[in-house]
Amino acid sequence: MDNLAHTLIGAALGRTVAARDLPAAGWIGAVAGNAPDLAELLLRPSSWLGHDGATYLVFHRGITHSLAGAVVEIAVLTVLIGLIARWRGRSPLWRWIVACVAVTVASHLYLDWQGSYGLRPFLPWSGRWYYGDWVAIVDPFFWIVPLVALAWGERRHWRPALVYLLTLAAVTALVVWAGRGSGPVVWWVQVVTIVAAVVCLVGWERHWFGVAGRRRAAAYGLLVLALYVGASAAVATVVKRYAMAAAVKRFGPDARGAALTVVGRPFHWQVIVASSDSVAGADWAFPRRLDDPAVRAALETPSGRAIAQFARFLVATVESRGSDRQVALWDARYHRAPPLQNGFAAVVVPVPFAR
Repeated sequence: MDNLAHTLIGAALGRTVAARDLPAAGWIGAVAGNAPDLAELLLRPSSWLGHDGATYLVFHRGITHSLAGAVVEIAVLTVLIGLIARWRGRSPLWRWIVACVAVTVASHLYLDWQGSYGLRPFLPWSGRWYYGDWVAIVDPFFWIVPLVALAWGERRHWRPALVYLLTLAAVTALVVWAGRGSGPVVWWVQVVTIVAAVVCLVGWERHWFGVAGRRRAAAYGLLVLALYVGASAAVATVVKRYAMAAAVKRFGPDARGAALTVVGRPFHWQVIVASSDSVAGADWAFPRRLDDPAVRAALETPSGRAIAQFARFLVATVESRGSDRQVALWDARYHRAPPLQNGFAAVVVPVPFAR
């Protein structure tokens, strides 16, 4: 998921787990909730610069988002937080530091897994991707719900109030603006967001929770999200069964099917079915052409290997241009037409004619 969601969920988890015993538990949770992305940025900053999409596909959600990487991140963050506590003249509460950091780092892996982008939890031993297909990679409820819960538990001072007010206004404006006309956010999500913003302001002004109740407020927010995810998972299970049945009906027993989450439209999924030869959606279809000699040659290049290890539904086309053949390779999850140049989940590889 996006980093705002990781930050807010991490802060809410930190407060829920350790607010009674660990100073700044929310802040620790917010940082630890982003640890896999921060570690990835430190280890391979070039993969985030956008100059080489293939490099990004190889390293994003790589070893830093694996179970092995999470263990290292938890250990490093625990030691750093303990050293900061000693530097500030406090005795580190190691048990609560470990609990807070471990839960919030784990939340990052879970949040990334629950969507359709996927996760490789068993690196470096296995590069297999796993997908929950429950909730979209960007979901407004993962912003507004923890934001309200955190605001209700904040101290009554103009500085934190201003931060929460600006964040709340930005999130509400983004959801409403993105849903204008036929935008990606469905109307009822906009309504829920506006109502939640109003309830947030009323609850803070009337002091429904406050600092003494911040742990309880955060727990309530997480419970609401858990119920929402549970409902999404239940519906997704039914939709995925339908997708597999449709795949088998169209392509036979060896077919594959998936129900991909749709950003801005909770409880809506896009069904994709595929065989070794073709991939199709509701109103489109492509021949995959993976057995073409030029495609096989392109898949042996670094860019080809990168897209092949990432793509859930790999598709290829071949065009002759001068002395070369241009092989376009892309993931049908993200593109509905052959790409003209390198981009996210798509590469174009020149393959010379054999001489």
